[in-house]
Amino acid sequence: MSKFVLSLHTSVADQHCLQNLSRFAHAALQSGHQIDCIFLYQDAVSHASEHLQLASDELDVKSVWQTLAELGIPLMLCVTAAEKRAIDINNTGLFKVAGLAEFAMLSAKADKWVQFK
Repeated sequence: MSKFVLSLHTSVADQHCLQNLSRFAHAALQSGHQIDCIFLYQDAVSHASEHLQLASDELDVKSVWQTLAELGIPLMLCVTAAEKRAIDINNTGLFKVAGLAEFAMLSAKADKWVQFK
């Protein structure tokens, strides 16, 4: 089976992209594949904001991330992108703060890198 790393590049406003990532992750794991991490990059770092509040009729973004974390998938947040967007890197909840170098090493060891943009 394959080892994947996934990256998300869109903000919380693009809920369709997060839903696609979640569906892909669940399907990959159910098929016996491994997901070494999900890396939030560019505007996707907004998913880790402690100030994230969405209307009750929108996708429960926090629940999606909680479910992915419970599946044992490491959730990583680009420190540089977060700092540029004023995300408090000391309070990122489920997300581990990481650099592009760490993500690059994981990507190099993976069979496939799948981007969600």
